Amino acid sequence: MSVPFYDENLYILNMKNDAEAKGAQISFILERLNATNADSIPPSSVLKQLALAIDSGRKCKSMKDLLASTGGSSPIRERTSLSLVKSLVIRDKEGKFTSELGDDEKVFLLLHSLFDSEGNFLRRNVDSSLESLCLHRDIRAAPPKSFLVKLSEVIGSFKSLQKMALLWRKIVEELRRLWSEELYIPGIPLDEIPDLNCCLLYQQFEVINCCLSRKRRRILTTESLELVLSEESDLSKDVVTSRGISYAKVGTGELILRLGADCPAGNLTMLETGEPVYAPITQEGPLLTEDLIKETEELVLRTGSVGAGCSQLLSDMQAFKAANPGCILEDFVRWHSPPDWTGNEPGDESIEYPNGCHSSSARGQLSSRMLKEGNLWRELWETSKPVPAVKQAPLYDEDLAVEGILKDLEDIPPSDLFEQLYLSLLCLGIVMAEAKLSGSEDLSKLFYECKEYIVTTCQGCSWNEKVDNLCQVYETVEAMILNPEEVLKTVKQTEETTTNGTEQKRLFGRLGLYFGSKDRNLKKSSPKDEKNSEYSTRQPFSNFFDGKSSLFSKKPPKPESFSLHEKANCLDENDWTII
Repeated sequence: MSVPFYDENLYILNMKNDAEAKGAQISFILERLNATNADSIPPSSVLKQLALAIDSGRKCKSMKDLLASTGGSSPIRERTSLSLVKSLVIRDKEGKFTSELGDDEKVFLLLHSLFDSEGNFLRRNVDSSLESLCLHRDIRAAPPKSFLVKLSEVIGSFKSLQKMALLWRKIVEELRRLWSEELYIPGIPLDEIPDLNCCLLYQQFEVINCCLSRKRRRILTTESLELVLSEESDLSKDVVTSRGISYAKVGTGELILRLGADCPAGNLTMLETGEPVYAPITQEGPLLTEDLIKETEELVLRTGSVGAGCSQLLSDMQAFKAANPGCILEDFVRWHSPPDWTGNEPGDESIEYPNGCHSSSARGQLSSRMLKEGNLWRELWETSKPVPAVKQAPLYDEDLAVEGILKDLEDIPPSDLFEQLYLSLLCLGIVMAEAKLSGSEDLSKLFYECKEYIVTTCQGCSWNEKVDNLCQVYETVEAMILNPEEVLKTVKQTEETTTNGTEQKRLFGRLGLYFGSKDRNLKKSSPKDEKNSEYSTRQPFSNFFDGKSSLFSKKPPKPESFSLHEKANCLDENDWTII
């Protein structure tokens, strides 16, 4: 009877050799990425790797599940004949010699380069004046110069689905570290609301940066308010006023300190006191990505609840009262919702108000909806207190919002992640290719056929079933840049063999058979239950929560008045593996 032989030293040596091999792999990737020519388009081999990841990722519900399914079981756990103590000792040694992604130092360098605030890593020369820069909006990708595009190329450079998942885990950990240290994500706008025309992942990165900006802004506003209060209590009103701290005179003649006032609201004056109306610093509304907008829409349609809008309105009223001592509801309406205030016509000086309320000015009147019995605005006004925005309970918790996003990124379905990375990298390649090929009389027509096909396909609900076709088209575009003479020769041969009586096919479709004939392993079948979600900006519900809906509107709508180096960067088509 044969007995399995186990040599502990041999096992540790093998593990060490494996670790060195992994380190060499990531060193190669890092070296290649650092040597990327700023004028070269992303290599098609990287795009194909992401395409394969889309297909393989459908088998798992989350990135955590993908890691668990692709991670091979440890040989230690399989050696049940070993003692527990020996297993623990070997496991400790194994941990010292191996790293999941490779050399820890190389992984650190890769992450450090990717998150470099200067943005020098994988910098591409993209002409900002090109109209094609809106391509990412047409196919719902990320902007060509964004952090997400660089992340797409880095992840697509790995040739193992497990390594892709491991790197993604590292990325999320780094995002969490940046947030905890109050550092921005590079290559993402610092203080912009989510662009609903971009992919969800990009929107979430925008929210993280915007939340950080809001937290910093709130701290500064709070410090400013506390300074005003301290100076007001220590100095006389005449001295304080000379330092730019504003007061308002109420009906009794008393001067009351304005709290949370931003700036004068045009030429508006308070109807009862004649004091200037100041626009208050208000709480900023929630930052809604497309998934949250959909959830909110469903909630409103199901329950009829508009609680979020009421909370924002009440908050604005309290901030307005704090900034404008002695104000009345009419003053607030004139600032917050001008369409609900109309000037009086001749002969309308006497206007009756419900509940014995009378306007203190003959210059105008509230709209009919504001005068109705039980009007929501009047009820909220009567319950509101003068409290500046920074002293109010926050309507939107930035820490909670970012924590929710980071949790979603940890649990994101693999196919969802890789699809967004794929489209973003595809977009960069086409934008850069257009700058190179649009001026070519011989190749521009072929390029624009390719671009039209990509846009039309990506706008369809089932575009992810056609990633192999998209890769073929991208290879054609790549060939136009790397080997234009060969492409032109093929075009000429194709045109000569096409008879006038045959039906004309797209030129790139015929060429795709030539340039994409080396390796076609992207064919796949799609699950029947594949989601066919239609993306929508859902602008009405977005506007509802940014304070511009008809019910809670703050302002009326405005009237509409290739080189050798490039060849080196593009890997051979056979230099990639099927996951």
